Amino acid sequence: MTVMGVSKFERFFRVVASLDVDKNDLKRYGEFVDAKLYDILVVGQASAKANGRDTVEPWDLPITKGLQECIHRFRRFDEEVELKPILEQLAAHPPLDRTPTPAAEDQYPEIIGGLSVALAETFKILYPDVKNPQTKHWDGVTAVFDRLL
Repeated sequence: MTVMGVSKFERFFRVVASLDVDKNDLKRYGEFVDAKLYDILVVGQASAKANGRDTVEPWDLPITKGLQECIHRFRRFDEEVELKPILEQLAAHPPLDRTPTPAAEDQYPEIIGGLSVALAETFKILYPDVKNPQTKHWDGVTAVFDRLL
């Protein structure tokens, strides 16, 4: 990630949840969004298959009410931070049995943005006094997401 990209992520986490993140956190963050986007795509693929389609449509992606609200908050934060162009680079995914349509793929950056807001806010819910997340904090937060997504 470029220096400009790192500074945008640092600013994003400060704006959303008053967190100070470093390069190790950004590595964990990248792994988190890769895993969660993949999980969403796997469920979307199952939905497409159950409906007899060879492609994954946007409505196949399991976007919950809470994630949708985080996507809306991401849009507001993104006006200030301008992170979406960087998230587009993170939106790659491994091949699936069902091919996502371009309309579904267009949603990936905002889904990642919503996951990012949810992640930052979850740190503050679980660890309200934490300013610089450590491994144990990341483990706790990702365990919550692993059970919900």
